[in-house]
Amino acid sequence: MGGTSCDATRSRESDFAMFRMPSVIVIGAGMSGLCMAVKLRRAGITDFTVLEKASDVGGTWRDNTYPGLRCDVPSAFYQYFFDRNPDWSHFFAAGDEIQDYFRGVVDRFALREHIELDTEVTRAEFAEGRWRVRTADGRTREADFLISASGVLHHPVVPDIPGLDSFDGAWFHTARWDHSVSLADKRVGVVGTGSTGVQIVSELGGSVPKLSLFQRTPQWVLPVPNWRNDRLTRALRSRFPALTSLEYRLIEGIFSILVAAVTRPGWQRTMISKLCELNLRTVRDQDLRRKLTPDYQAMCKRLVMSPSFYRAVRRPGVEVITERIDHVEPRGVVTTDGTLHEVDVLALATGFDSHAYLRPVELVGPTGRTLSDAWSEGPRAYRTVALPEFPNLFLLMGPHSPVGNFSLVPIAEVQADYAISWIRAWQRGEYTTAAPTREATDDYNARLRAAMPNTVWATGCQSWYLGKDGLPEVWPWSPHRHARMLRDRHTDEFVVDPAQEGVWR
Repeated sequence: MGGTSCDATRSRESDFAMFRMPSVIVIGAGMSGLCMAVKLRRAGITDFTVLEKASDVGGTWRDNTYPGLRCDVPSAFYQYFFDRNPDWSHFFAAGDEIQDYFRGVVDRFALREHIELDTEVTRAEFAEGRWRVRTADGRTREADFLISASGVLHHPVVPDIPGLDSFDGAWFHTARWDHSVSLADKRVGVVGTGSTGVQIVSELGGSVPKLSLFQRTPQWVLPVPNWRNDRLTRALRSRFPALTSLEYRLIEGIFSILVAAVTRPGWQRTMISKLCELNLRTVRDQDLRRKLTPDYQAMCKRLVMSPSFYRAVRRPGVEVITERIDHVEPRGVVTTDGTLHEVDVLALATGFDSHAYLRPVELVGPTGRTLSDAWSEGPRAYRTVALPEFPNLFLLMGPHSPVGNFSLVPIAEVQADYAISWIRAWQRGEYTTAAPTREATDDYNARLRAAMPNTVWATGCQSWYLGKDGLPEVWPWSPHRHARMLRDRHTDEFVVDPAQEGVWR
């Protein structure tokens, strides 16, 4: 009996000795970066650092503070499943409320000690089995794993409009809104009619002396109401947490209709198209309705959700301008028909570079291959989460992630869990380095391309979903299929360097 006990003790000590503790660097402290940090902490991994280039966490919700900002995904679905909030004030939460939620995540999960703010990553090189990460301050940090959580829409696109710098008034991109500029007595120009432009017009229309909306392409608008969550509703959610889980799953199911509409033809696509058409018919002015009527299928671009946009553009002082912008002069915007539209403030709702991902950070793999080389023909990844020839690297919200009119939060959770599964295997000593093969990556991307013609994004419109080759660069199936795909590590599709004796830390 005594010998057996000693053997068991030695076995447990040996198991503990063979259990490595990894070091991890996460780039970005937005929604996906904070998700990764919580997952690491819950997995018992404490040697991790989140490097954030800005002076606060929150990513999109830190950068965007424009009037009328709301998430176009219901609040109950735009939150971590492991940290559900019963106190959302509205069905669609305002931007500052979402930012407060993410700041709260930092405190509730004790992440602050792991986050380094004002620390911009410029380069990361994999050498001698580890990632060496250089930051703008000249420092270098090392880690066993590198996680990119830099987001999708975070590089603002400022159009090259002749004369913009000559404008006498204030101008800025909507992601850099200048709150020192009072709008109360100003003539405001808004360039762009995506979700951002629609939200700004809905908020400011009728409350400023004049609002000029410079529209290049009209949008289909789905009139989803944004009701207030009353005190009783919030109290019931707080008292019965199962209600928040039920609400989460219910909204997820409703959004699956929208997902089906964009990924394949069927009744879902027809129904949403009809709802958008009926909404447009509420605009009785024939000339204005003509201006607001798209010439492409609903959902070919990211579907705009607003219950009030068509009311806002009919308010006194609001003008929809469809002539192209020719140039800007000190007094305002001149369109191609020669008309000067005088404005005092110009807000550019002109979107983001959706293909940048973690760039301008340069990655260098062990063979010397750079990310610039790998993505010279456009961003591609293995199953949205990894890159061939870049070992021990995982991407959150990487190329072809399911980002089309769906909550990004559950997507980030699934991808973070996938990264954790590989890190766990490393801890168990199953490998030292791992990266997907080029063949597996090519095969996966070929299957993506073959599925694209079924999607609404390929029906003939220009959008930020399209890549250099004109094909959509998003996920062509359901998010549930994406989750099922990442439940398995697919180790047979990786180049794996087995762990060697003596590497234990």
